[in-house]
Amino acid sequence: MTETAPAEPLEPTAVAPAPGAEQHPALDLANSAPALPGGHVLDLLGTPGAANRWLAERGLAPADAGLREMCVAQLRSLREQVRALIASRVDGHPAPAGALAAVNEAMTKAPATPLLHWDPVRGLHRAVSHPTTQILEHALAALAADAADLLTGPDADRLTACGSAPCNRYLLRHGRRHWCSTRCGDRARAARAYARRTGRAGED
Repeated sequence: MTETAPAEPLEPTAVAPAPGAEQHPALDLANSAPALPGGHVLDLLGTPGAANRWLAERGLAPADAGLREMCVAQLRSLREQVRALIASRVDGHPAPAGALAAVNEAMTKAPATPLLHWDPVRGLHRAVSHPTTQILEHALAALAADAADLLTGPDADRLTACGSAPCNRYLLRHGRRHWCSTRCGDRARAARAYARRTGRAGED
């Protein structure tokens, strides 16, 4: 039975990004509830404060955005839909219709095209509007657009699941590596070594 860890036992910085997550915030979003040894899950979006911090660290919201639980629930929902699309891509299955619809809807929540503005200091200039009432919408749109780019771009063929149980993270594969961290690689090698030892012992 999976048990959710308390909201503040570990800081988000305690979990290093998986390979590719720094280039693709959507991959980082998909990995934002990592499974830990012992049956625990660390939800980096588990509280409004944690979610606000996660978005701010990625330049997707101001640090003082003051997100409410209703907004954070939308962010967590998008995470599950992005994970479903990544899983289908990795496993070679058709993309779930519900996940496609959710990501497409998120991409339309806020305009991505820089609009024309004027002020006395800068004169005419283009900028994407970020009204305080649409902070979450812009974040969701940016994450959904990045997910679409990831899943249809040149990195899509490198997507893979971490090969070390119980890890549930995805990464962009480099060469033959299919672990999201050195810790996961060490754990997988230790498990294989143990299996070899116990297998030989059973044959004696």
